[in-house]
Amino acid sequence: MSFLRMALLMGSILLCQLAGAEIYDESNAVRPLLPGMTVPAFTVKTATGDEVNIQPDAFEKPVVITFFRGGWCPYCNLHLAELRHAEAELKSKGFDVWFISADRPERLYESLTEEVDYQLYSDGSLEAAQAFGIAFKANQRMHEYFAGRDLTLEGISGDDKDGMPVPATYIIGTDGRVHFQYTNPDYSIRLSPKVLLAAAEAYQEDADKRLRRNR
Repeated sequence: MSFLRMALLMGSILLCQLAGAEIYDESNAVRPLLPGMTVPAFTVKTATGDEVNIQPDAFEKPVVITFFRGGWCPYCNLHLAELRHAEAELKSKGFDVWFISADRPERLYESLTEEVDYQLYSDGSLEAAQAFGIAFKANQRMHEYFAGRDLTLEGISGDDKDGMPVPATYIIGTDGRVHFQYTNPDYSIRLSPKVLLAAAEAYQEDADKRLRRNR
């Protein structure tokens, strides 16, 4: 390995470590993983509470991962509904499609306003959100929102970290690297399904080019 490639690799590892180092004070301060960065291993839970250890460098298929705040969030419910057709098309193109929520396992499906058959994972501990650099602390306004609905963030997540993820979508390649990333601190603005599908097509085109070069 050349000195330049080694330096780039070490730089990417350092940036990745910095990105997932903490729960940031506010949504505008998050430092999400960027295209080209390696995704670290992380653990999530299924709706039945079983732990799933995710090793991105061992993916057999590219994976589309969407982080959302939880079933209590009306914007998240709308976005999940919008992604129905995109999910089916992504799967037909050979992608796995996952949705990761800060809700505790037993709330994953029951808290949603619409019935979905998505693959949902719980990240109540914010381990995955921290790994991707998108975890931030809930502010007073959010706590007032929960209190007005007889909820608490700890009750929703099952954890006392007092945080949540910035809504985000990633395409992770079979090389364990980020190939597409979208985050927006404004939770009311979500990624368009059309843009996501275009990004998935771009990933496939790049993957085809890499395959031809390696033959």
